[in-house]
Amino acid sequence: MIKKLLPYSKKYIPYAILSPLFIVCEVMMEVRIPFTMAKIVDYGIMRQDISAIYSNGLVMVVMALISLVCGALAARFAAVAGIGFGSEVRKGVFGKIQDFSFSNTDKFSTASLITRLTTDINMVQNTFMMSLRMFIRAPLMLVSAVTYATRINSKLAAVFFAVVPLMAVVMALFGGIAFPRFKVMFEKYDKFNSSVQENLIAIRVVKAYVRSKFEKEKFKDSNDDLKKASVNAEKLMTVASPFMMFMMYSCIVAVLWFGSRLILGDQMKVGELASFISYITQILMSLMMLSVVFVMSVISRASITRLCEIIDEVPDISDKGADPSLEVADGSVEFKNIYFKYGDGKYILENINLSISSGETIGIIGGTGSSKTSLVQLIPRLYDADEGEVIVGGRHVKDYTLENLRQSVSMTLQKNLLFSGTIEQNLRWGDENASLDELRKVSEIAQADNFVSEFTHGYATELGQGGVNVSGGQKQRLCIARALLKKPKILILDDSTSAVDTHTDSKIREGLKKFRSGMTTIIIAQRIHSIESADRIVVLDNGKIDSIGTHSELLKTSEIYKEVYVSQLEGSDED
Repeated sequence: MIKKLLPYSKKYIPYAILSPLFIVCEVMMEVRIPFTMAKIVDYGIMRQDISAIYSNGLVMVVMALISLVCGALAARFAAVAGIGFGSEVRKGVFGKIQDFSFSNTDKFSTASLITRLTTDINMVQNTFMMSLRMFIRAPLMLVSAVTYATRINSKLAAVFFAVVPLMAVVMALFGGIAFPRFKVMFEKYDKFNSSVQENLIAIRVVKAYVRSKFEKEKFKDSNDDLKKASVNAEKLMTVASPFMMFMMYSCIVAVLWFGSRLILGDQMKVGELASFISYITQILMSLMMLSVVFVMSVISRASITRLCEIIDEVPDISDKGADPSLEVADGSVEFKNIYFKYGDGKYILENINLSISSGETIGIIGGTGSSKTSLVQLIPRLYDADEGEVIVGGRHVKDYTLENLRQSVSMTLQKNLLFSGTIEQNLRWGDENASLDELRKVSEIAQADNFVSEFTHGYATELGQGGVNVSGGQKQRLCIARALLKKPKILILDDSTSAVDTHTDSKIREGLKKFRSGMTTIIIAQRIHSIESADRIVVLDNGKIDSIGTHSELLKTSEIYKEVYVSQLEGSDED
């Protein structure tokens, strides 16, 4: 797993190398200080030699300053490397998500992806930054301090040689138990973020249905689950830290006990004992640092596992085998013996055979769950058919690169989504180089220019997240304008006028006829009024084509179409 993330640190290798180098220098100075301090005590203070005190004291000050500067530089380089590494991982994971097909994205919840891009990457970033310093500092400090302590008194050094293996075994046990608990904790984070995200997005619905109390209870349950999982994971680590401190102070007490006896027996000097205690502190602090890194590694291991799930996810729709120079010649579409299903479920499209000529206007109608949207999503390869072929512009869709294919297809999805920014910025998703006149032209066709012009700032009007400050009908019209600005060869309108009145719907359809000759238009609708003037209408029933024909032909030949028409006509009469 680590190998998969290490390439993201490539740009920051110089910083990742400089930080340990300065740490080596810092440690070399730091471990020398207690040894020099012993000389001050034993040769300066005990013998009342002022020159020894001054000379050794000056050496200590210089070493302390060098250690300080090296430590500061090491911390800075580690921070640059760690934060840069986190930025690259975040960029890489986000880019991988952008390459996902719809079916890849369906495997992860939105909240889970957000948690992985934030909490998980921050955890890995902090562990990386800490490891650059502590993974070098702690072992080096441990070995150096042990060496100096053994030089001072090898018998007394046996005290911590008995303690170190015990501490290592205990931390290994803690880590083995803690990892699955932290994995559960991050899964609870996903559910918690999902609950919060859902509530905030649908806050208007919550208020409209007076469900605030229910949502508060739901939030409380989710928050409590997260708290319990966090406590369950962290409590092992909270036990580990006091245990380490207990062992450290026990070791110091033992050294003081045995060391004082050695001094009384004239086998050790006072300065040597003082410096020995300093080395014992350094040794045990090094073990504490290693334990902290160990704890962070256990936690980040769960995060790395989750990040690798995204990195290892192979997009099932790619440009493999495509011709980069091939562009869509025209708007013709043909479905040949198409079968399609989501995941391992049953087929929701079966034996679909349909040929659409370039420039033709096709209406698609059918009951809820008849897979109308699923059918048209095969055209720009938002999904791939399990069996059969989708032919666009006379070539198999897999012959085109995704960019060339999708540049020729504009699709307004059932959920009309606008982004934070101005109306102009949202429309330019269709063509970032379009002039303001072109924006107005497509807006006029989509019947959006009239209401946009009434805004104080016109096309410079700021839209809230998701376009919350425009109505559903206005949002639909802006999405249609955005799709038209792309000047596609194939325009797919998926129930895109459901929130506008029939008069506006008619004017949009009239405008579409005059927009571009040769543009194929596929309209999915619930209202027959929206598609009755189409060249042909396809009636879908449970994922199969029931009938195809003009409005007048279907009224004679299709019971399903006739039934829908009569029910809508009666509803209109009642109104």
